[in-house]
Amino acid sequence: MTATPALTEAMPQTRFSRMAGQWTRVAMTWLPFADAASAELPLPRLLRLALFQVSVGMATVLLNGTLNRVMIVELHTPAWLVSLLIAMPLLFAPLRALIGHKSDTHRSVLGWRRVPYIWFGTLMQWGGLAIMPFALLLMSEQRTFYTGLGGGALAFLLTGAGLHVTQTAGLALATDLAREDKRPRAVALLYVMLLVGMMVSAFVIGGLLVPFSPTRLVQVIQGAAVVTLVLNVTALWKQEGRNPGATAKDRETPEFSDVWREFVAEPNTVRLLSAIGLGAAAFAMQDALLEPYGAELLGLTVGSTTMLTGSWAMGAIAGFSLSTRVLERGFDPLRLAGCGMVGGICAFILVLLAAPLHAAILLAIGAGTIGFGIGLFSVGTLIAAMSLAQRGDSGVALGAWGAVQATAAGSALAVGGVIRDTVSWASGPGGRASGYATVYSLEIVMLMAALVVLGPLAGKRIGIAGELPGGQMAIPEFPT
Repeated sequence: MTATPALTEAMPQTRFSRMAGQWTRVAMTWLPFADAASAELPLPRLLRLALFQVSVGMATVLLNGTLNRVMIVELHTPAWLVSLLIAMPLLFAPLRALIGHKSDTHRSVLGWRRVPYIWFGTLMQWGGLAIMPFALLLMSEQRTFYTGLGGGALAFLLTGAGLHVTQTAGLALATDLAREDKRPRAVALLYVMLLVGMMVSAFVIGGLLVPFSPTRLVQVIQGAAVVTLVLNVTALWKQEGRNPGATAKDRETPEFSDVWREFVAEPNTVRLLSAIGLGAAAFAMQDALLEPYGAELLGLTVGSTTMLTGSWAMGAIAGFSLSTRVLERGFDPLRLAGCGMVGGICAFILVLLAAPLHAAILLAIGAGTIGFGIGLFSVGTLIAAMSLAQRGDSGVALGAWGAVQATAAGSALAVGGVIRDTVSWASGPGGRASGYATVYSLEIVMLMAALVVLGPLAGKRIGIAGELPGGQMAIPEFPT
């Protein structure tokens, strides 16, 4: 019996559709927040859009992981100066809410609101990574150190500005494309992809830098610049439909000051943003110190310390996976954020014990637990922040969440380096361990303070976009 031509043509399509359906079911089962997909925004398209988060994660690994260790240990640059360089993106972080608002109200004859911001953010990110390796080479020589320092500051500034612009507009585009009831989960899925990008990049970069050489470092950073451009263009391709009416120059748009005033006037908004900022600062103060900690106190190599970032990302993804399960069962997002803070306290204690016990495994477990705590904290506060969005101002809500997190994290990162150097200097010879211990102890205290600020919001109605997932919870039930 022979098949007819029509049936023969249909068979490959049916087999392909069956395979695609199987892969989709697997992704829906194992990928956190994969149920954010819908008929309007299928999972393959959503994952392609998430590629810009992968490039952001790759750049974050380079800035906060590999480069800070190389500058502090290999180039012997003071930690406070490295922390200030890594904190350069802080200059753009407070503008994320404004960037989100501008993309909400962008005027253009082309009909795109988000595309221009993602594109120019990508170019800045690419430009910063392209300049970076040459600045590091100049910093390695005493006679060209200050020239390299200026180039390094420009590179960090461009890369950081590109990260903030691309990420803010990209997350806002995801909320535009997702169905209204799926928006918080779609944004959370994109955040998962950020962590996946960090984890994969950490292991790949760590492997490529073994054995370490300045030439190999230049090749890795320049390769990252090219990959950034490819990933972001792929993510952006045919995602946002043109709508000239939505970007017409003669339409009325609200002023940012009015939108912001209305946004912060909502009940509990300021307290929520304060808790987000305090928690983000507590988690981020050690970002520039984790890898130098492993190198100086435990003697780990460049590749090994870079892989600590991979452990951090794996822990964060585990936190996101757990968040998916518990939120589906009605767990309060703010209580989830509190559990993340408690996890962070435990993680910092493990890191503190790693040096006196000379146990690198404790440092690796501590790094993973830090990521786990950040995963819980980020999901809980992100879901709460998304509930603050109304009408078409998702860019403002996401921008405010990102601005508070990035500003607090950047400030804490810079302060952490200063504290480490100051305490180490005051402690005299062999005082480096004291500098690191002071920073991690301070982070524990800050997380406790963040729990106090967030506690009264637990179980309450936040914002104006409806009840958050989860039932009512009294303050005594909040994790302490």
